[in-house]
Amino acid sequence: MGPFIVVGIIIAVLFLLVITNIHIVPQGQAFVIERLGAYNATWSTGLHVKLPFFDRIAKRVNLMEQVADFPPQPVITKDNVRMQIDTVVFYQITDCKLFAYGHTTPMAAIENLTSTTLRNIIGEMELDNTLTSRDVINTQMRAVLDEATDPWGIKVTRVELKNIIPPKEIQDAMEKQMKAERERRESILKAEGEKKSAILVAEGQKEAAILKAEAEKQAAILKAEALKEAAIREAEGQAEAIRQVQEATAAGIRMINEAAPGEGVIAIKSLEAFAKAADGKATKIIIPSEIQSLAGLVTSAAELAKKDE
Repeated sequence: MGPFIVVGIIIAVLFLLVITNIHIVPQGQAFVIERLGAYNATWSTGLHVKLPFFDRIAKRVNLMEQVADFPPQPVITKDNVRMQIDTVVFYQITDCKLFAYGHTTPMAAIENLTSTTLRNIIGEMELDNTLTSRDVINTQMRAVLDEATDPWGIKVTRVELKNIIPPKEIQDAMEKQMKAERERRESILKAEGEKKSAILVAEGQKEAAILKAEAEKQAAILKAEALKEAAIREAEGQAEAIRQVQEATAAGIRMINEAAPGEGVIAIKSLEAFAKAADGKATKIIIPSEIQSLAGLVTSAAELAKKDE
């Protein structure tokens, strides 16, 4: 082999070594690097070159927030009710070195710690409080887990109780209770509906009665005003008639006075007036002496008139 070939092989080997030791750390991840078996550095996002034969990537760490869904854990409440609760833990790795060397199996440790913490918290609560105090339980568990996992480079951001599964008999009793509660609310709503309906009907009847009374009042007022106007018109008509009769009588008297009638004419008119007064209905008529004498004169005049003829 010539020297050029040896040099070429050496260059190719060096090139391959460099190429194989170039690493790109993607976004959201970090590499823990060991040199000669000891921690050396933590590579963040970007291009990095590893020293061949001395450096190695000890751990690839995901820096994004992650979720751990643990299976249901048996717990016993303060009032001795056994139930199953499964939890969901949200966490994020904040220190890659502590995460790589703080605990051999950090996720198994978190699962066991979650189980024991949950038993401790639930053991101090009764069943009803357990079912209605999820936020309190979540807060207490997050505080305990976050403090315990801090030496491992892990930040527990949130803990949630996904399911609380009480015993079958408790579930049946709860279903019956909920059914009774729904029926009670339905009865209350029905009663309130009937009450409101009755109130609306009563108010409608009241409004109708008020409107009817108002209409009758207005009708009575209009009728009274019409009768009043009719009476006024009738009285005015009667007054006008009386006035016209009086005017006619006065005119007649005035004409009689102007004509200067004799005693005979007056007597005749008086007799006509008595005849009209009798009108065939009176059985006795008393005629004054003056009119009787006038009547006698009238008779004598009539007889003389006949003899002349």
